[in-house]
Amino acid sequence: MAGGQWLLPWLLLLLLLAGGLVAADGGERAAPALFVFGDSLIDSGNNNNLASLAKANYFPYGIDFAAGPTGRFCNGYTIVDELAELLGLPLVPPYSQASTVQEILQGANYASAAAGILDDSGGNFAGRIPFNQQIQNFEATVSQIAAASGGGAAAAAERVARSIVFVGMGSNDYLNNYLAPNYDTRRRYDANQFAALLAGRLAAQLARLYRAGARKFVVAGVGSMGCIPTVLAQSTAGRCSPEVDALVMPFNANVRAMLDGLNAGGGLAGATFTYLDNFRIFKAILANPAAFGFSVVDRGCCGIGRNGGQITCLPFMPPCADRERYVFWDAYHPTAAVNVIIAREAFHGGADVMAPINVAQLARL
Repeated sequence: MAGGQWLLPWLLLLLLLAGGLVAADGGERAAPALFVFGDSLIDSGNNNNLASLAKANYFPYGIDFAAGPTGRFCNGYTIVDELAELLGLPLVPPYSQASTVQEILQGANYASAAAGILDDSGGNFAGRIPFNQQIQNFEATVSQIAAASGGGAAAAAERVARSIVFVGMGSNDYLNNYLAPNYDTRRRYDANQFAALLAGRLAAQLARLYRAGARKFVVAGVGSMGCIPTVLAQSTAGRCSPEVDALVMPFNANVRAMLDGLNAGGGLAGATFTYLDNFRIFKAILANPAAFGFSVVDRGCCGIGRNGGQITCLPFMPPCADRERYVFWDAYHPTAAVNVIIAREAFHGGADVMAPINVAQLARL
């Protein structure tokens, strides 16, 4: 290989490490990278090659996504896809499919369907990547970037510190642990005890991300799940379950208080944590769907049985035609239209949904 040819990848890498604030279209980039941790709400394909029942790499998933079925549990964009665009970044690749350091310089998605804060959450689905393992993968990414920087570990650390870290965990700790009949969790903990357990584990996991170099955190609470199609289908009348929503509210309150404590000098110097109240956003959509452009709130666009929620979206099953009018895509997940609304609220929203600051403000710090 000629000398100029082998130099090009390294020059590209060094330029990206040194700058990272110019988008591909020449515009200004709000952050050099976006690193994503979560479950099926934001998984982009990490489960595709696992021995797992939690997969979405088949049609009609991705029917409105340019690349088709990628492993996203949605018809189109997830929340973090829209956030990446708002930050001026390309859609970040799933960690399992990123084979070069250049691919992860602008971020990586470690999220895994069925994953939880607790390692054993989601076990009914077999293969998944719990949050602790996702963090371990991020630690490997940081080491990979530092090793490839030609001795510039400080530049790599500075890049990671300026990046946005999005954490959206907890849904499976309730749906596929606490509420699952084959788990004994509910017999061992009441709602407040379980919420405290989860929030304590989450605090330790955020500290571990901090030790790996993360400094700008967006932490999402657990969204409203009392009206998702799988819950509606459990009632012959198709009613929402206030009890399910009441279960997650102590967890969200604990997370909010924990983040406030960290911002007030809780031992992680130089870090900023902001809380995304997606529970509030989702409840607002359900309370007045027409104001957000929706007309169907009581069934999934793609599913079988009562409320389209008894069996989730099967391969090659025809979905509804007017997807932009539906709040729910399948038995568990919102449509891309809802995801885009939540992401834009996260990026631009006020203190009622993003506290203490929104993502745009966080990126400018």
